[in-house]
Amino acid sequence: EVQTKLEVLNDDLKSRYQRNPIHSIKSRIKKPVSLAKKLRKKGLPVSVDSIKGNINDVAGVRVICSFVDDIYTISEMLTSQTDITLISQKDYIEHPKPNGYRSFHMIIEVPIYTSTGKQIAPVEIQIRTIAMDFWASLEHQLHYKSIGNATASSSLTGELKHCAETIASIDLKMQEM
Repeated sequence: EVQTKLEVLNDDLKSRYQRNPIHSIKSRIKKPVSLAKKLRKKGLPVSVDSIKGNINDVAGVRVICSFVDDIYTISEMLTSQTDITLISQKDYIEHPKPNGYRSFHMIIEVPIYTSTGKQIAPVEIQIRTIAMDFWASLEHQLHYKSIGNATASSSLTGELKHCAETIASIDLKMQEM
């Protein structure tokens, strides 16, 4: 549902401005094993009711945009739709995480129509630029490579933050151009 809404927005913006603000969209539904693991980690019972009441990222969508201002345009257009309810948002672009991570996160609720009727489903959306996505993907890989090596892991932190700051300045430069 959300991916279709984003594709429609992208097509509309392309017809109006002759460019696609969305570079790509990836979506996923968490597997039952991952849901159970997350519930156990939180000390919660493993049940459908527990999933519904405690997990906001059963469905996730990652939107990759070309420019930073596209991120805010897309998020505003999406949340202005009458069937979407914004639950929360975190702007890690304006307020990066200590490691340098930048992205715009939202939890929204959308109606899903099934054979048994309408259900309201939470969806986590991450919107970032191509450069932010590049950094986040490599940061994730580097941390997995350094598991068990405390020296490598601690030296990564400063280097990754420096790289994130460099990427943010490149994003800004590309926006200005």
